[in-house]
Amino acid sequence: MVHLGALPGFILVGFSDRPQLELVLFGVILFLYLMTLLGNTTIILVSRLDSKLHTPMYFFLSHLSFLDLCVTSSIIPQLLVNLGGSDKSITYGGCVVQLYVSLALGSTECVLLAVMSYDRYVAVCRLLHYAFVMHPRLCHTLASTAWLSGVATTLVQSTLTLKLPFCGHRQVDHFFCEVPVLIKLACVDTTFNQAELFVASVLFLVLPLSLILISYGYIAQAILRIESVFGRRKAFGTCSSHLMVVIIFYGTIIFMYLQPAKSRSKDQGKFVSLFYTVVTPMFNPLIYTLRNKEVKAALKKILGKTS
Repeated sequence: MVHLGALPGFILVGFSDRPQLELVLFGVILFLYLMTLLGNTTIILVSRLDSKLHTPMYFFLSHLSFLDLCVTSSIIPQLLVNLGGSDKSITYGGCVVQLYVSLALGSTECVLLAVMSYDRYVAVCRLLHYAFVMHPRLCHTLASTAWLSGVATTLVQSTLTLKLPFCGHRQVDHFFCEVPVLIKLACVDTTFNQAELFVASVLFLVLPLSLILISYGYIAQAILRIESVFGRRKAFGTCSSHLMVVIIFYGTIIFMYLQPAKSRSKDQGKFVSLFYTVVTPMFNPLIYTLRNKEVKAALKKILGKTS
């Protein structure tokens, strides 16, 4: 049996062609990573500790924060090591972990955001039946479906990628191990892998996004039927944070995975990936705390008890 540690690793080229930029990126990314850890951990703790936040919305938000914590922690520490030194290598085992974890969590987040849009649809369009429809059993089922679907597709997609025979240089022109860039290292025809990647991208990007757009179509109709301006603002306020997260997350992911590879530069792909692996997970808790009176009130309450 061949152990992962015995297999040759990879060289993460990253931003090594711009050494003057590496030190700046190291400082910025380290700051954003610490903010991501602080913000998402805060969301999880607040949602657990304050009984007023024991609702479906914050149940799903806790899952989203946990996803963001895990996906950044699977990528950023290795990136910081590579940016801070001359050694740009990553072990084969480390690359495998990055590939499986980042893809599984990214796929799960796509489905989870669609689930959260359904929760917002019920909250606005079927308010009187909200507690009945979004009961704890359904919430756990929907969250489990998101996790299982993400893990299942990753087992197939990542395994197919790792079974490819890679060329001798093993230089990954990226800052982490990702399916599209690893496919480019293969010494055989990758038409099947490219087609499988496109199908998976449609299933986990286009389909969930379509469900989100349908949900918000119904939400918009319901809001427009509300006569009072205050009522409209209150109804829209329950959805605005989730809508902002959807726009930021799906905008960058679709640009990365559904845009033809030949139409974008290598640097463009790296910086887009940097945005959705570093910046977006940091933005999510800020969006939900700065625009949410319930979270801010819960934070004040918890800080008041500890002071």
